[in-house]
Amino acid sequence: MLEVINDFLSGKVLIVLIVGLGSYFTIRSRFVQLRHFFHMFAVFRDSLKGSAGQLSSFQALMLSLAGRVGAGNIAGVGIAVTLGGPGAVFWMWVTALVGMSSSFFECTLAQVYKRADGDGLYRGGPAYYIQHGLKLKGMAVVFSILLLVTYGFAFIGLQSYTVTHSLQNAFEFDPRHTGIVLAVLLAITFIGGIKRIASVSDLLVPIKTLAYIGVTLYVIGTQIEQVPAMLETIFKSAFGLDPAFAGLLGSAIVMGVKRGVFANEAGLGSAPNVAAVAAVKHPGAQGVVQAFSVFLDTFVICTCTALLILLSGFYTPGFEGDGIVLTQNSLAAVVGDWGRMFVSVALSLFVFTCILYNYYLGENSLQFLTRNRAALMVFRALVLALVVWGSMQDLTTVFAFADITMTCLAFVNLVALAMLFKVGLRVMRDYDEQRRAGVKQPVFDSSKFADLDLDRNAWPVNPPAAAGQTETAPQGVPAAQR
Repeated sequence: MLEVINDFLSGKVLIVLIVGLGSYFTIRSRFVQLRHFFHMFAVFRDSLKGSAGQLSSFQALMLSLAGRVGAGNIAGVGIAVTLGGPGAVFWMWVTALVGMSSSFFECTLAQVYKRADGDGLYRGGPAYYIQHGLKLKGMAVVFSILLLVTYGFAFIGLQSYTVTHSLQNAFEFDPRHTGIVLAVLLAITFIGGIKRIASVSDLLVPIKTLAYIGVTLYVIGTQIEQVPAMLETIFKSAFGLDPAFAGLLGSAIVMGVKRGVFANEAGLGSAPNVAAVAAVKHPGAQGVVQAFSVFLDTFVICTCTALLILLSGFYTPGFEGDGIVLTQNSLAAVVGDWGRMFVSVALSLFVFTCILYNYYLGENSLQFLTRNRAALMVFRALVLALVVWGSMQDLTTVFAFADITMTCLAFVNLVALAMLFKVGLRVMRDYDEQRRAGVKQPVFDSSKFADLDLDRNAWPVNPPAAAGQTETAPQGVPAAQR
């Protein structure tokens, strides 16, 4: 019953909403993700700079990538190719393209409505922009409860099972022992709060991402002469023009879109919770950074996995098996048996950082519902107990239930995004106008948005412009914009 409900909600309702609204946001914003594409790299470079005592935009990006770049990039892509053929990859790209626009607006709004928490840090996310932007407290509470149940509990248990059993298959480690070690490492990280979580993500996310991309690029490089033909197969299969995969056209679209949505999480309402923690000069800058995160997740990492599978010679139409096995065997077919171990280790790093990300989403939801310190301690204890328990239990049923709650979560977020889209457009236009005026790093002046319920501690009136940020700004541009 859970599978039937889940297939209907996530396979039909959610896909139509995310792709439909993502396309609407893209058109209304004049293709913001394409207009700012090269600007993304400049903003990414600038994100490395942070303020003392505050989290930088780069740290927020690494924390969001900790969640986006996970098992979906290994197992999810394998499932998409298995059930939808090579054409599924193309539809993953299409989903990511419109998803970059959704991510821009949800993360920009998270920044606009963020709140200073009193110790130099910020909190925010969909619950905050629902409460302060829409004035719908009940809807915000529902969102927080769904986020807490889905990411704070269910997904953490499932990920614990995934990583411990992957290590058991590769190295014959006892899942119980692995679960205990995992819980200890997580406890040490949790104690340091968001700063330590961000620091660990800062370290592990680049390592896991670069190592995985490096190995897959090696495989692609060894088969470089086949890449043009494989790309042609991907495009033909996406439209049913390749005879070998003509019967998979419908599956290619459904699986490509579905796996694309769950891999990059654009529009689901999860990433804005970590996007809000960064100290930035303008909300639009964080929107640009998070759109870049979607690009990196799908167009780079998911594409690397897909080409690894399709070029290895292991994959054949009609392959039966899970996505992890397909990716492991594809890599092993090129580099030898150590490829299976590498995928297991990579998956372990992916899942570990995903658990950190999911924990923070749960903590942020709990902090929205109550600031009681005892409740936070109880939550941490429950999460660690769930990690140990999940290492020994197959939580497939729990995961099916969590998929349903995640779909409901996304629905609430997408409705809120649609209702607040005009605010997002105003902020985007302010960002664009300053850039056109020659401002290298636009600055957000909350006096221009006096009608919005903003936290003046997070966004002061007439903020000082950063020295040296203009590029020959024309005469007549207000000082706050220069």
